[in-house]
Amino acid sequence: MDMRIELLAVPVADIDRAKRFYVEQCGFNADHDHTVDENLRFVQLTPPGSACSIVLDKNMTPMAPGSNQGIQMVVADADAARAQLVANGVEASEVQDMPWGRFVFFSDPDGNGWAIQQLPQWR
Repeated sequence: MDMRIELLAVPVADIDRAKRFYVEQCGFNADHDHTVDENLRFVQLTPPGSACSIVLDKNMTPMAPGSNQGIQMVVADADAARAQLVANGVEASEVQDMPWGRFVFFSDPDGNGWAIQQLPQWR
């Protein structure tokens, strides 16, 4: 039996602000934006090339805005990924070299923490 992770909740305080950040500054695709009722809006976004999406979480889970830490994306070139983020106004760390890859870290406007990893050559 296959079990695939396909959707991760990212808790935010302002869905419109978060959607602008992820789409306009991070380059995510806007897949769905549906208002279910006055308390629930379903906004699904996907990083380019990813099989897993995020849903902007306001009133969907008990997680507080900014409490999700450590979501990780893998890229072919950490330097290029950082340059793209910075060019779009995202505050991103310098590339950090570690034995298990090259990393860039950034947070969304609510403080949810992300890592971008370039896998090491030995993989």
